[in-house]
Amino acid sequence: MPLIQVDGPPIDIEKKRRLVKELTDVAVKIYEIEHIIVLIRENSPENVGSNGQLIADKHKEEMRG
Repeated sequence: MPLIQVDGPPIDIEKKRRLVKELTDVAVKIYEIEHIIVLIRENSPENVGSNGQLIADKHKEEMRG
């Protein structure tokens, strides 16, 4: 049974429904099976770093201009 795992920032429930539906539809077409699992893992900006800096701090800098 294929597993699609998505790690990203928090999104609202409607976007999650759309994401799960669209990923599943594509995977069903490609794998030609009906049993697809989609796992969404949300990571807050305080828990993710890029280029040696927390995303939360990067956003604060961008807001300040």
